[in-house]
This record gives sequence, structure tokens and C-alpha cells, in this order.
Amino acid sequence: MAILSEKVTGYLENASWIRRMFELGSQLKAQYGAENVYDFSLGNPDLPAPQAVVDGLKEIASQASEPFAFGYMPNGGFPWLREKLARHLSAEQNINLGADEVILTNGAAGAINSFLRAVVNPGEEVITIAPYFVEYGFYCENHGATLKPVPANPKDFMPDLAALESAITPATRAVLINTPNNPTGAIYSAQTLKALARLLENKSQEYGKPIWLISDEPYRFLAYDGQQPPSILPLYPYAVAISSLSKNMSLPGERIGYIAISPRLKEKAELMAGLTLTNRILGFVNPPVIGQQILARAIGSNVDIDIYANRRKAMAETLRDGGYEFVMPQGAFYFFPKAPGGDDVAFVKRLLEERILAVPGSGFGWPGHFRLAFCVNENVIRNAAPGFARAAAALA
Repeated sequence: MAILSEKVTGYLENASWIRRMFELGSQLKAQYGAENVYDFSLGNPDLPAPQAVVDGLKEIASQASEPFAFGYMPNGGFPWLREKLARHLSAEQNINLGADEVILTNGAAGAINSFLRAVVNPGEEVITIAPYFVEYGFYCENHGATLKPVPANPKDFMPDLAALESAITPATRAVLINTPNNPTGAIYSAQTLKALARLLENKSQEYGKPIWLISDEPYRFLAYDGQQPPSILPLYPYAVAISSLSKNMSLPGERIGYIAISPRLKEKAELMAGLTLTNRILGFVNPPVIGQQILARAIGSNVDIDIYANRRKAMAETLRDGGYEFVMPQGAFYFFPKAPGGDDVAFVKRLLEERILAVPGSGFGWPGHFRLAFCVNENVIRNAAPGFARAAAALA
């Protein structure tokens, strides 16, 4: 007797490769010992939170006995914190933002769901650039929309604007980009984003309705070689930037994020009212109070990105010495190499024989590659090198 909906049953049968490999890793660690398993499956930052977070938590704890210390607040978060966040984001996004252009959410995932619920009608489409974070498809289906992947340029994983233009139809409601990208580490250039904004502006006029541009950017802080990810907010009125504290402050479990909208949007009051409502009716009610208090005390703090830069270098050396083909990631903490032999699922299974955990590119809409999350100790990367070399040689 079926107890689950057909849709959820289907989701379980095609569960996320990321979680599947993470759970398999737990089994291998129990069997062989954690030090003998090389787990590159999950983007779970291992660096400790910045000292400002630690100090902030101590201060929060000292105030825990005060009335309403953990009480409700407006659905979009504390107004005074939205003002503070707007000032911080104004510098980051290179545009002046006010509190009425920023709303706090339950992480970036909660932000994307709140936004889609506010603007998408059932039957409409959301375009994204493949390879892409697999749960985007689930988020769209939550609100009756369909995710429509458009392949990136395979040479550098940059958006193929000609292909994207061909994919836009009257059913297109939004384009969802992720830069720096998970899983490729690609950072979309200012020139590319300007061209994308012009394309959407023209298509919005053609179809008589706005096509939203959503930028999912939790890795904005993590760009290498002096790069600065461009902001979309000055480029297009129907642009929104979404992010969280998960990666830059190593707080993925605290679930605090935000949406920033373009000040150029004439209907911003209407949009903010809609986002405030969907933040509530989706069951989030309001962002976590402790996460907001942490943000208030630690805003602008980041983990030590030099550590990630050193790990990136070590991972590149390991893959290069092992004979792998890859595009050097410009940001984030992932590599996305080609799978020796061409079959990404088969190759990931071969890596398991070396007790190395990776995620097949098929899980990101891009077969033939595999993802490695290098948010692990550098010793894990170095110690996995012989296994990487053996696996590549076996299937080359």
C-alpha cells in the first residue's frame, strides 16, 4: 500500500547523488576508519567559523534570559538588521541598497523557494545553466514550475547566450544562475552578465512580462587570483541576488540567508510584500533568531580563504599528476574534471575501490565529468593522490 505521493516516491528513487555518496562515505568510514577514507562528496565547509561568530555567540548566550530573546519578529527579519545588511551589501554589490530592498530568509534554499513562490505561476519555466545544482529542479517543482537546463560552453563552462536565447519562450518566467558556480567553479564575466541582462530586457518587452534574473551566490566571497564576481543588481531591474552565511562563515546548519532586489525595480514594494508573505506561508515564519543575531555581530567576517586557495592548488596538482583533464575553478571549492573512460558513474564506482568519494556529473546534468569538493584538510587531498592515479590509469 503506497503511503507516499507518486512525486516524492520518484524523488526517492532518483535521490541526490551528493547525499547518496555522503551516506556511503559514512559507511566506509565506519568500516575502514575516517583517516582511510577520502571524502570529496559534500560541500560541507570544515573550517571553523570566524572568531566574530564565536564572540557573538557568547554575547547572545549572555542575553538569553531576557524577555523575548528568542521571540517572533517580522517575517522578513529584524528591521534594524535589514538596514545593517543593506549597508554591507551596498559595497559588495556596487549599488546603494536600503532596508526595503533586502529581506532575510531561511538560508539561500529558503530564499529561492520564497522567491519562486512569489513570482512563478504553475506551468511556467525557469531556465538554468548546466551543469547546475540538482535541487534547483525540486525547488521549481515545489511551485508548479519546470526547470529547463541550457548547456554551458564545455570549454570554460560559461553561459552559451545563443543557446539560452533559443531556449526562452513565452513560458519562461526566470533565469537562475549560480556564480561562482557549483560544480564548476566558473565565475561569469561582467561582459557575459551585461549581455544576459540585455537579452532578458528585450525578451521581457517582447513577451509583455518580466523575465526575472536570479543570481544564487553563496560562493561570492570565494574567488581566486584577485577576481571579483560582478553584481547583476545594477544591470537589470528584474534582478535579485540570493546568498547565505553557509560558506563564508561556515554556518550551513544555521540556515540564515537573504534576498537583495535591484533598486531599479519600480514595483519593489509589491515584490517585498510578496516575499514577506511567502517567507511566512511556506512555513519558515521568520529567519532563525540566533542566525540573525550572529549576522549582526559578525557581518563582513569570512573564513580564511587562503586555506581554500592552498587546497585548490593541492587538488590541481593531484589531478594533473594523475593525468586528469579539468578546467581550473575560478571560485568556490569544487573541481569538475572529465571522467577517464567517459562514464562518470562507472568512474566514481572505480574511485570507491580506492576509498575516494566523488559525485558523478550526471547528478548535475552533465555526464562524463565528476565533482570533487575540496573543503577538506589538505592532507586528505595529498593522501588520496595515489588512489586518484590508480583509478585514472585503470580506466584511461
